[in-house]
Amino acid sequence: MKGFWKRLGELVLGLFLFAVGIVLTMKANLGFSPWDVFHQGISMKIGMSIGKVSILTGLVICVLVVLAKEKLGLGTVLNMVLIGLFMDGILALGAVPRMEGFWAGLAMMFAGLLTISVASYFYIGSGFGAGPRDSLMVVLERRTGMAVGLCRIIVEGSAVLFGWLLGGPVGLGTVIAAFGIGSCIQVVFRLLKFDAREVRHETLDVTLRNLSAGWNRPD
Repeated sequence: MKGFWKRLGELVLGLFLFAVGIVLTMKANLGFSPWDVFHQGISMKIGMSIGKVSILTGLVICVLVVLAKEKLGLGTVLNMVLIGLFMDGILALGAVPRMEGFWAGLAMMFAGLLTISVASYFYIGSGFGAGPRDSLMVVLERRTGMAVGLCRIIVEGSAVLFGWLLGGPVGLGTVIAAFGIGSCIQVVFRLLKFDAREVRHETLDVTLRNLSAGWNRPD
């Protein structure tokens, strides 16, 4: 079971880092990152916390991903739940200060994007299934053959458009994040020699069977 618990630890670490990265981009004070423009837009409409809206959005995306015949697994479910909870917790603690200057905000924005990119490496690489939003990226990459960075830009750009229409806060940081996240993921994945398309993700039922039988994931 050592292999299983190691992968599970990497998954949870990745999800926590992802939440940290999102909060960093929010506190950069240059405009919310693409998906958080969307989440905040919905939050303003229905009066729900941004973390809970993130969970709700993930649930809807999971349905779309299943319809696209992409595998869902333990990682997909935990991504949908834990990132939102981690975000609400970090924001409640006030652990990340709000930046006031442009350059300080820009530095925090890129720190957040890099953190999200490293987080994506951990939780996608764990093989428990990509998160809902990253599954959209993977689906687009597999269906079109386009570079992972370009696919991420398309996904993020769409989130910005719909978030803006819902009244979400769009700023310079939103534009930077929409284009920067794809570039950061491309760079981080290349540096780590990681190809998301080559990861064999376990479906939730397979993970539960392997856990019950004491199996490690096969090579």
